[in-house]
Amino acid sequence: MIRVFGARQVLISIVSALLIVGFLATSLGSYFVSRQSLRDAVVQTELPLTSDNIYSEIQKDLIQPILISSVMSADTFLRDWVLAGEREPEKIAHYLREIRTRYNAFASFFVSERTRNYYHADGILKRVHEAEPRDEWYFRVRKMTSPYEINVDPDLANQDAMTIFINFRVFDYEGRFIGATGIGLTVNAVRTLITDYQRRYGRTVYFVDGTGRIVLVGEGDSVPEHHISARGNLGALMPEWSKDQTRSLEYDYENRPRLLNVRFIPELDWFLLVEKDAEGDYTGIRQALYWNLLVCTLITALVLLATWLAINRYQKRLETMATTDQLTGLASRHAYEVLMDQALRDSRRSGQPLALVILDIDNFKSVNDRFGHVAGDRVLCGVGNAMRACLRSSDIICRWGGDEFIVALRNCDLHNAERLAETMRQTIAGAAFPYEGTPITVTVSLGVAVLQGEESAQDLVIRADAAMYRAKQEGRNRVRTDVRPEAA
Repeated sequence: MIRVFGARQVLISIVSALLIVGFLATSLGSYFVSRQSLRDAVVQTELPLTSDNIYSEIQKDLIQPILISSVMSADTFLRDWVLAGEREPEKIAHYLREIRTRYNAFASFFVSERTRNYYHADGILKRVHEAEPRDEWYFRVRKMTSPYEINVDPDLANQDAMTIFINFRVFDYEGRFIGATGIGLTVNAVRTLITDYQRRYGRTVYFVDGTGRIVLVGEGDSVPEHHISARGNLGALMPEWSKDQTRSLEYDYENRPRLLNVRFIPELDWFLLVEKDAEGDYTGIRQALYWNLLVCTLITALVLLATWLAINRYQKRLETMATTDQLTGLASRHAYEVLMDQALRDSRRSGQPLALVILDIDNFKSVNDRFGHVAGDRVLCGVGNAMRACLRSSDIICRWGGDEFIVALRNCDLHNAERLAETMRQTIAGAAFPYEGTPITVTVSLGVAVLQGEESAQDLVIRADAAMYRAKQEGRNRVRTDVRPEAA
């Protein structure tokens, strides 16, 4: 009897041990798989998308100032005034003041090569000298071969406020260098953008120069250090950064793992760093593991079921995050690439046409400037809904980035695609998007292209994008098509 009882105990112990070991292996395996899946989703999708959006906004903010500076460098009044001997400095001051006021610039300036006078909106600020470190920028511009540069310096005329300068070389009618001109933008605009993204996406965003010095952070000193060497082992990873491609890294800071995306911004000669504290996400998964272990002592089957449900829920959440634009509810750019690849294969297999429409909201920045970013978000959602109402269930629509949308039209030739694009244009132009009792109206510019031959999806996007930009250049609020000539 004792022997039977002992054998039962041994059997129960062995079975219990096997069940516990099996459950532990399953739970720990699930924990590490979930952790790795979450890490991969953040590193490969979330952080790069945030980085791309910020870069797109920065480029958008810099395009107009560059164009303004280019126009100034070729202005006949400016060149004639210099060639005439720079008489009546109040004329150039008035000119620079008009530029600053008309285009809402932070600063406008001109430095003469002949007199070395530094002119700005209030008159002559000083004379530049090669021995003066603060004037080094002018002599660098004087020697460079490219027509302009973008650099960040304190603005002497505005109490040394950190300013993004677009410096353009100026030549006379014979091609001789006669000075440098341009405008300055306050870095507060970029800082506000950083703060907005940190608040919306729960990321830490900051800029680092080539020496590792942290040069620009969000409002409230979201990154208190002045150099990356003070942020855990981040400084040791800097040799892995690349100016040619974005890099995804992981490092420890204050004994917490952080996931990092690094990309180079050539316009500023800085690195953009977008990072996320992974500990919060890891803690949630770890708590699930502890709960599973506790329940394991009561009933193994229930624990296995709970684990399966938890993993399934996390997987669905990750899939939603990866394939859906958070603001508009449309497909994300990542999801578009997958769907477009399938549509491309279907079109080539069936021989049916495939059209692409790229839509960009005209002067969307003015909506944000006038009504605020919340109103801008309402307009983006409204435009997305208006587009969706004009399309078929088989069409693919996604938010391409910023205020751009892209639509893939299955079994649709150029004529019908252009007609559908015109319908979307008229629908959006005739709609009003209310915000706090104020109806906001916008127009859109659309570019249309149809797949030809063995053309790649990227080439198709490039042609549709070119057509859209042509619509912009021809006055906005219109549809333009792009047709590539067939090979002979």
